[in-house]
Amino acid sequence: MISRLTGAVVRAMLVVLLIATPSLLLPGTSADGKQIVALIAIFGAALTIFEYASTYPGLVEFRDAPPFNRIRFVSLFATVFLLTVISRGKIEPTTLTQFVEAVGALIGFAIDFPYSPVRLVVVMLPEETSLAQVSLVRTAAGMSYLISLLTLAIFLIVLRLRDWPSQSGTFNVWVNLPTFDPTAGKDVVKRLERDARFNIALGFLLPFLTPAVVKAAASLFGSVTLDNPQTLIWTVSAWAFLPASLFMRGIAMGRVAEMIAAKRRRTYAEAKEAGMQAV
Repeated sequence: MISRLTGAVVRAMLVVLLIATPSLLLPGTSADGKQIVALIAIFGAALTIFEYASTYPGLVEFRDAPPFNRIRFVSLFATVFLLTVISRGKIEPTTLTQFVEAVGALIGFAIDFPYSPVRLVVVMLPEETSLAQVSLVRTAAGMSYLISLLTLAIFLIVLRLRDWPSQSGTFNVWVNLPTFDPTAGKDVVKRLERDARFNIALGFLLPFLTPAVVKAAASLFGSVTLDNPQTLIWTVSAWAFLPASLFMRGIAMGRVAEMIAAKRRRTYAEAKEAGMQAV
């Protein structure tokens, strides 16, 4: 109980650090903005403590199947931190900010070809957007998209090396997939495989669909402007993180389906062998 509570508190502190990073590093944050960030950070910390300190499942998937959520958190934190560094470089440039911006700009220009996700994000901006702002958005999109691709590569490597989730101990479907009802429907393996394919497909399409939907909705709700640094950081981070997270969820659910199917085959084989010996 003590170790579980300690782990929940540490995770809550990391969540607070993630949420507060842009406000801490960006100069000129207003007092009202800091209060809103503090309120969101407190809510995120409380949710994390309640989730990880409890024995029963809540909303977080793969809670007891590391390193799934750890990889996702590190990916999101790295994205938010590096985009914050890039935005800070526009106000107070340093060697670090210039280096990170140069890497992001290089990746952004390399991926900025017709119909690419980065090109669609740039096209989403209003026509009156300045060239400097367009370049900043391209740089941020390139950096965040690179981190999402590296996240998927690292996750696949970890799956291969650790044979996840088999080596994570006993895998409890109820705890690690709280929103998935194994009793609904006929075959749990087929449902897991179907959900896995759906998440992977949605993760692939989301970087392309999101800018198109925002551009189409501009006539009704107005154009999206990313002039505010914090708006830019969180919008671009979510644009890159959510598809990568869906990819990881789909791959993980596929692995769980494979694990259940393999266990079924072993159980049937053992039962058949026992039956043959009894005869």
